[in-house]
Amino acid sequence: MKWIRERALSGEWMGGTFLNLGSSVTAEIAAKAGFDWLLFDLEHGMGDRHELLNQLQAVEATPAAPVVRIAWNDPVQFKRVLDLGVSGIMVPYVNSAEEARRAAAAMRYPPAGVRGVARLNRACDFGPSFTEYFNKANSQLLTIVQIETKVAIEDLDGIAAVDGVDVLFVGPLDLSVSLGVPDQFDHAAEQEALAKVVKACRKAGKAAGILVASEEQLKQVKALGFTFVAIGSDGGVLVREMRALVAVLGKNR
Repeated sequence: MKWIRERALSGEWMGGTFLNLGSSVTAEIAAKAGFDWLLFDLEHGMGDRHELLNQLQAVEATPAAPVVRIAWNDPVQFKRVLDLGVSGIMVPYVNSAEEARRAAAAMRYPPAGVRGVARLNRACDFGPSFTEYFNKANSQLLTIVQIETKVAIEDLDGIAAVDGVDVLFVGPLDLSVSLGVPDQFDHAAEQEALAKVVKACRKAGKAAGILVASEEQLKQVKALGFTFVAIGSDGGVLVREMRALVAVLGKNR
């Protein structure tokens, strides 16, 4: 297991990227590129649990920690992914402290939570590592809740204070839409919301995370105090570079 919770909570600068193609090949390429963590996207990505298994196997021998964004705050989805041996889970669209508590509970075995206990799964090396995994999972798995709405911004202190929530991760596009400034990262309303996220995280001893699309945005969020940051995606890189190749061909017709 690649435990990264303590690193994230310590405020260490940790860089990742999103993987939304469902491809084990691009996952392997990203892992070998040197990212601290990789986000396997089961909410908006192309793959499902079968593709996820192949992706996790592709990055197993690398230092990159696998984090999975599930499609919804549903305990069934948590345990199906956790049993595959991931380092953490990202939960989309968390709007309140109560929703954050449900996510934290789904991440943990009883009595701290409601996760079902099983021995014969990938997380436990199919049995031999069960005791070690069981003893560490509740305290070492990383729980990331996404802040994507105006409603969530209004309950930031409550969400950040939930025991077991480690990272408040901004979905910048969803948040901008909710704030009425679609896709305007530099708008004052969006920037004010980002500053509030960082403030709430610092107050509660949690990490602030976000997805950015450029180096300029990266510098901006780092200055604000975000430390758990993803830049780009495998799909985005492929679209951009393929279009660049077509442009080159067009210039040489």
